[in-house]
Amino acid sequence: QLQASGGGLVQAGDSLRLSCAASGRSASSAIMGWFRQAPGKEREFVAAIMRSPSSTYYANGVKGRFIISRDNAKNTVYLQMNSLKHEDTAVYYCSARRNRVVVSAVGDYRQYDYWGQGTQVTVSS
Repeated sequence: QLQASGGGLVQAGDSLRLSCAASGRSASSAIMGWFRQAPGKEREFVAAIMRSPSSTYYANGVKGRFIISRDNAKNTVYLQMNSLKHEDTAVYYCSARRNRVVVSAVGDYRQYDYWGQGTQVTVSS
């Protein structure tokens, strides 16, 4: 129900845009987000966006470099990643939650109901 795409191999400083198309029950999710997981590390929060209003939330490490946006008509969420660093290398997962959640829980992966298959982002230094 969540199909992520847009990953790839880029050089440090480059940009990349990820897309996540929602279908079925996930299409009307109140919040959609991106998480990532590097080898040997736990899954970590990257960014999230509410359906309405389109409030956005970012992890400190990507704030100012990444931009999350949402096209409700297309049921698609995007993650524009700029000034990529080697430490951004990870598998990126799209996620969605049916209902709203308190702000303090936005970054908790256990709050999300749906997950995409993941897309690999590799940033060479």
